[in-house]
Amino acid sequence: MAKLIPPASIATHTISQVLARNAEVKGDSVWLVSPDTGTTITWQAAHTQAQTIAATLQSHGMKAGDTIALATPNSTGACLAWLGIVIAGGRALPINLVAGKKVMEYVLAHSETRLALVSDEAGEDITTAIDNTIKPITRLPLHADKGLADDDDNNKAKITVENFTPPTITPSHEALLMYTSGTTGMPKGVLHSHGSLLAAGRNVMVAHNLTSTDRGLCVLPIYHINGLCVTVLGSLVSASSLVMPPKFSLTQFWQQLYDHACSWFSAVPTHFAYILNDDRTPPLDPKRLRFARSASAPLPPETHRKFEARFGIPIIETMGLTETGAQILSNPMPPKPRKIGSPGIAYGNEVRIADPNTLATLGEGEEGEILIRGDNVMLGYLKQAEETAKTITADGWLRSGDLGRMDDEGFVFVTGRIKELIIKGGENITPREVDEALLTHVAVLEAAAFGRPCDMYGQRVEACVKLKADAAASPPELIAHCQSMLGQFKSPEAIHILDELPKGPSGKVQRLKLIDLVG
Repeated sequence: MAKLIPPASIATHTISQVLARNAEVKGDSVWLVSPDTGTTITWQAAHTQAQTIAATLQSHGMKAGDTIALATPNSTGACLAWLGIVIAGGRALPINLVAGKKVMEYVLAHSETRLALVSDEAGEDITTAIDNTIKPITRLPLHADKGLADDDDNNKAKITVENFTPPTITPSHEALLMYTSGTTGMPKGVLHSHGSLLAAGRNVMVAHNLTSTDRGLCVLPIYHINGLCVTVLGSLVSASSLVMPPKFSLTQFWQQLYDHACSWFSAVPTHFAYILNDDRTPPLDPKRLRFARSASAPLPPETHRKFEARFGIPIIETMGLTETGAQILSNPMPPKPRKIGSPGIAYGNEVRIADPNTLATLGEGEEGEILIRGDNVMLGYLKQAEETAKTITADGWLRSGDLGRMDDEGFVFVTGRIKELIIKGGENITPREVDEALLTHVAVLEAAAFGRPCDMYGQRVEACVKLKADAAASPPELIAHCQSMLGQFKSPEAIHILDELPKGPSGKVQRLKLIDLVG
């Protein structure tokens, strides 16, 4: 009797093989659920529909190795389309729908996209970007439930599974091209293989003890690595099920979890802040909803404690990168001890702290750069060999650009980004410690500190905050609050109150944009 592919060997397979095995073993079990339309997709149906989409792409001239863009909000159809691209041997390119026309045009040109699957809900920016490309891009309509729309005027012939010619691909074959958020310039194209994506999904499965009986809620866009690798690949590898609303909705969030008997969800700190600031009493099934997962940015300890105290649901803080297929660190699952303020220990890959200059391993408690090695690490950056060589060492260690320290139990504590570190009078100040001081103020919903050039000290500390609804606090009051916690030297000299802080697709504040935003 056939069994699911075991986690230990998953990275030696292709996504096509895993999907086929899931269909064979769990065929009638539901994989995808749309809370908006009520559509459910079983593993067998997903396998059939993905092959049909792959055959349709081949009928439009797609060959293995081609880049195929995917422009759509989250949906069951988006997942099926992504699978269709990948099992046809394509390099799937999820388009960041909030990146703006300029970035979209760059991404389409740089990736040499020739075919794009676009939903009606994708917005005008992507349509304009496609129209502005020098080399023509064929656009196919994407259906929110089924993947490709039935009314494809360019495809008169009836396409079926029998029309699909499976390409010869291996675990090292490119499967994903995802562009980073590009906070300091145009984004870099991160290349992942079938093997690295499956390893990424495995790491999530192992860290969170996911089984086929679990059901996740995907509230993060799958054009971001967290949404794609954690929830979609995590459910693929574990053969579990996934609820796919088009986006995070504060008013529907708890009801979706309850109605669909979800056992977990992955969110970002911004989501947790908004959930906590909502006074409504949510429907909860604590016997089913076993954990919440936080990633993409450090979770403020104050937010962590308040969430668990109010809802009784453990938050598992984690850390990941686009270049590592998301998760590299995770806190253990209860009843094992977790450490608030730490994204946890390594699962499925190696992590060490190194001197940023020599890359020598540092000792317990010493601050340095976080390095990662494992089969979840990217292949490299598209058309950027020099940048790839700077990022991945000759012996396979990926340089994260993040600063941190490791304790005697292997828990990593992230202290900031190397590029975001504030150096005032020769002293290092991590923006995060300023953020956390501000977030303890009763009126502050979000906070982000940054450094501004200064003739006297080299840099001075400033911060931007977003206040809670109906709350009030003046910049002098917030500065005084910081000084009471951090002292005068580390406290902001100026605080800017904004309606919104700039964020990337993962919900992470784009700290390096703040100085230009406030002038």
